Amino acid sequence: MDRKKIDRINELSRKAKSAEGLTAEERTEQSSLRREYIDAVVGNLRQELDHTWVVDEHGNKRKLKGRGGR
Repeated sequence: MDRKKIDRINELSRKAKSAEGLTAEERTEQSSLRREYIDAVVGNLRQELDHTWVVDEHGNKRKLKGRGGR
């Protein structure tokens, strides 16, 4: 997610907290941007965990398994 979108999320958050509030269109935009941000964070975490290995006390390496035995 690029810096402009993060700045826009912050701008909308500040406006929502102000007395002015958000219009219906801005609330929709805020929701969409937040979803995009969350998806990016989760995607990055998933990619990081997919490349993570666990080493046991005997020095054996194994891939981390996701929920459901992925």
